[in-house]
Amino acid sequence: MDIFSALADPNRRTIIEMLARKGQLSASDIYGRFNVSPPAVSQHLKILRDARLVSVEKKAQQRLYTINPDKFTELESWVRKLQDMWNVRFDRLEKVLSLEKGGKIWKKKI
Repeated sequence: MDIFSALADPNRRTIIEMLARKGQLSASDIYGRFNVSPPAVSQHLKILRDARLVSVEKKAQQRLYTINPDKFTELESWVRKLQDMWNVRFDRLEKVLSLEKGGKIWKKKI
């Protein structure tokens, strides 16, 4: 599953936000914060693991979840690339509008 599909569900985004605040949580800590069944939360955690958004560490009988920062760095880079492309387009538009404003008077045609 890709990162966007994994983050499309509000429950999974909530899990990510919880992990961002706490750093590391056990599966039972995560289950306890939802009003859905543990198997449903377990499925959400599986999807987040498959998308490599979270990492899991087995410690005795516990499974401890943390955010995978590399995946979020990848997402941030993609967003910055899009932002840079839009900034170039807006800069070009600003130049065109500036030239139009300096060379012509905008009149409303009736």
